Amino acid sequence: MIPIDETWRAIAVLALATLGSEDVTCIAAGQLTHAGRIPLAAAIVGCLLGIYIGDLGLWLTGRIFGRWLPSSTPESFARLGAFLHNHGPAAIVAARFLPGSRLPLYVAAGSLGQRPWQFVIWSFIAAVLWTPLIVVLAAFFGESFARPLRSLIGTAWIAGLLAILIAYLLLRATRLVSTEIGRHRIHASLARLWRWEFWPTWLLYLPLVPWIVFLSVRHRGFTTITAANPSIPDGGFVGESKYQILKLLQSPHVIATELIPSAVPRLRLPRLREVIHENGWSFPIILKPDVGERGAGVDLIQNLDHAAHYLLKNPATALVQPYHPGPYEAGIFYYRFPNSPTGQIFSITDKCFSDLIGDGTSTIEQLIWRHPRYRMQVKTFLARHAKDANRVLAKGERFQLAFAGNHCQGTMFRDGAHLITPQLRRKIDEIARTCDGFFFGRFDVRYANVEKFKSGEEFSIIELNGVTSESTNIYDPDRSLVWAYQTLARQWALLFRIGEQNRQLGHACASSRELLRAIVLHWWPARRSLATLRPAKYLGRRDIPQATRNLAPLAHQP
Repeated sequence: MIPIDETWRAIAVLALATLGSEDVTCIAAGQLTHAGRIPLAAAIVGCLLGIYIGDLGLWLTGRIFGRWLPSSTPESFARLGAFLHNHGPAAIVAARFLPGSRLPLYVAAGSLGQRPWQFVIWSFIAAVLWTPLIVVLAAFFGESFARPLRSLIGTAWIAGLLAILIAYLLLRATRLVSTEIGRHRIHASLARLWRWEFWPTWLLYLPLVPWIVFLSVRHRGFTTITAANPSIPDGGFVGESKYQILKLLQSPHVIATELIPSAVPRLRLPRLREVIHENGWSFPIILKPDVGERGAGVDLIQNLDHAAHYLLKNPATALVQPYHPGPYEAGIFYYRFPNSPTGQIFSITDKCFSDLIGDGTSTIEQLIWRHPRYRMQVKTFLARHAKDANRVLAKGERFQLAFAGNHCQGTMFRDGAHLITPQLRRKIDEIARTCDGFFFGRFDVRYANVEKFKSGEEFSIIELNGVTSESTNIYDPDRSLVWAYQTLARQWALLFRIGEQNRQLGHACASSRELLRAIVLHWWPARRSLATLRPAKYLGRRDIPQATRNLAPLAHQP
């Protein structure tokens, strides 16, 4: 017989524990009940009390702080309010059983503030339906897991913890399998095991580390690569200014680019207006960080309000460019040995932008989850199109998911070897040689006509990257992982050879200390915010435009 005071203590502890994790607490309570540590009624009451209080807390959070919480468009918010008005009880109960839906729906219900007593009653009914079911099942199935574990491990408390973990994972899997999106989420997680193009960068490059170490020893240090592009700080390893690099190229093929400095917020939008007026541009335009990588922070700006929001959200120095509609984009990987009269195209990446085709009944979020490729990057797409996630596309209607030519931003990369022609190679070599001191990197270009592009005509260079450029055709889903590593191995070998030859010609390499400092500045935005321009280290472009120079002192004003 368990003393009454201990029973109430157990109820209180379980109620508090549910605020950390409801599922784990319910499973643990079931295990304790089976072991005779607490009565079944106490386990159910404790978990039920904590879960119900937590649900009311979510509603109150929406009620009190709803105006400051990020929300969707007023139209979608109104639709949610109408849905809760018409189907409130069913939605409240269903959210208790559907993974990922309870928190947003309960907070939204509080923010809307409709029928509070309806929420109080039906959230209690939902908790009553859910809690005893999980506690009882955990008491039964938890022991079936723990018994064989105890025979293997021999320590009761470790077996109990493992049983709780196994039961929790099975519960999560069961809840996921019960919904369409949950099943797609499981499939996407499993597909990442063999779809290596979606592996984290560190994991993809891990097998390449021994090769890079070998090349570093062979060519007298890893910093040899920083001499590959003497006209770019540290060869373009990290933290280089995209604006200054583009200004090194003297070619009409370089798209017009202007700088919006990191000044006080009230000065940035007027400067943007001035740039647009002086160049005769119209919306949409492109805004992106002057120092960035992998497409982070690139946005297609539709109007001045959108621009003001972007500049407020991104205080660092930004680039503005007219939007080139394409519809094609390519990454041209170029190299030239310092003692060679001509350069070569190492590879071309043909970039395929992601879009959806509506069926007249499904939302954008549903279409993304159903697509075998798009679901692999669902977080990226839903974050970018949060306002349109619940929009239903008409049958046959197209909706563009990605406009920036970056793999991690949702664009599919294909090996574009079929685009390489002698005419294009000569044109790219001609452009690259206008920059004295550039030997290795990738041109990102946009164009409208494939045949003219292959002839070296009618394309615009929107970005130029240095020594840490990738031969991004490796992400072609039809290519093998072995082929990708062979391509990367050749790319890095070329990089070290070019750096070694430039060093022999008298070009200095960055020291390890300088390289480490550049990395720290890149990953520490507070230190980088007013240090993104280093024009003195760029050959042939030591001046900053007059408008930018006039604004620079204002960045230090309060």
